[in-house]
Amino acid sequence: MDDLAEYVDGLPTICGSEERIRQAIRASRTTPVFLPPGASGFGETNSAFAIALHMHQPLIPAGGSELPTAQLISNLQWMLDTADSGDNYNARVFVWCYQRMGEFVPHLLDEGFQPRVMLDYSGTLLYGLHQMGAHDVLDTLARLTSDERNCRAVEWLGCSWGHAVAPSTPVQDYRLHVEAWQHHFATLFGLDALRRVRGFSPAELALPNQPDVAYEFVKTLLDYGYQWVLVGEHTIEQPDGQAPQQRHLPHRLVCTNSRGETATITAVIKTQGSDTKLIGQMQPYAEAKGLSRVELAGQPIPPLVTQIADGENGGVMMNEFPAKYCEVIRECSGSRTPIMNVTEYLERLESLGIQESDLPVIQPLFQARIWERMAPGEEPERLAEVINQLRTEDGRFHMEGGSWTNNRSWVQGYDTVLVPMERASSLFHERITASGMQSSDPRYRNALFHLLTAETSCYRYWGAGRWTDYGSELCRRVSAILTDDQ
Repeated sequence: MDDLAEYVDGLPTICGSEERIRQAIRASRTTPVFLPPGASGFGETNSAFAIALHMHQPLIPAGGSELPTAQLISNLQWMLDTADSGDNYNARVFVWCYQRMGEFVPHLLDEGFQPRVMLDYSGTLLYGLHQMGAHDVLDTLARLTSDERNCRAVEWLGCSWGHAVAPSTPVQDYRLHVEAWQHHFATLFGLDALRRVRGFSPAELALPNQPDVAYEFVKTLLDYGYQWVLVGEHTIEQPDGQAPQQRHLPHRLVCTNSRGETATITAVIKTQGSDTKLIGQMQPYAEAKGLSRVELAGQPIPPLVTQIADGENGGVMMNEFPAKYCEVIRECSGSRTPIMNVTEYLERLESLGIQESDLPVIQPLFQARIWERMAPGEEPERLAEVINQLRTEDGRFHMEGGSWTNNRSWVQGYDTVLVPMERASSLFHERITASGMQSSDPRYRNALFHLLTAETSCYRYWGAGRWTDYGSELCRRVSAILTDDQ
């Protein structure tokens, strides 16, 4: 679409058109995309809710019996090929889950209702669907994304292409993930569709809390045109170190680094746990119905209950969600508690004159304790000293980021993957970035594709076994590509 090739030499287009994509995004960021023409404010809305469906499948070296030579295929393809193993019999249901919102939304619109949904698809899933020939799924998503009527109901969220978690991915690589996803999405669905992508969904809701890394994370999102980010309630705090008091209002995420630089972005808080039952049974609607307007910047506004869950995992999500989603959409449409995608909600706030500067401030978890002992601007060496002091004094203190659960580390226990990953990353930037190689060069694309794939969170999530073997093997392939030792 838009003259951007979807695939080159068998690989997805994840680089090479950086300036064109930046210009397209920059030109559109001041124009509302979900607020109906002529509309302003919230009308009679008393409260609202939003749901996001997260979809991901990694690419794995499993297309063959020997790990070093196995073809890189989608984990979904592997599940289909080994349907008698474990719960792989769910694979065909997963395929339907990736496609089914393209059925539900148009059908509900035909009935005269106002469905809404936010979608978050990793780049590895989108490429895997293409590679395995699931073109019907991609065609359905394209219709959902490009049709004028459908696209007001569906909000796509940006993400890291390889489903990399921000706290333990080298910051320069995380930028490449963000940029690669924008490339890939634009080639599949068009630049106009990319212009409407305003929010960002971090993999595993993992928010860096080390101040320098957190700053780079937010700066990356701002540099690539994002206007808001989804965060988990367990990953943030108020500047005084207390938990946020108004979880159902948008906030201003403020990240300051050890050099005194500050980056700020609007944040929307995902509340409660990660259980897919919350969305599978449309619990956010029930929660929102119990809320009423609250004051923000001197105006009464409806609170927004926001939830995200895997769109395919678990029996409730696979089996109960379709009927429950349709039931709730029929009930809430036109009511005082409608479903509303986040960007539309924020555009309605802005139409009332409420700006980002009016929002309450939050910051990543545990940063209040750091700024009690040092001032921004005292440089990285002082930051490292303070972090070491706090770790020594309190075993609960950590700088490993937060996630959808408050006890998940993305660093501890992952040396078998993180060390090879960091080595591959260093080699990429030594051989590719530092050499000034153009991003349109096939060697650049090939090395980048394998690096981003190697940084998928799945290789770290399990900590040991087959998945860490996959991650280590992919890191080996990156090094082999970069040293021509293949």
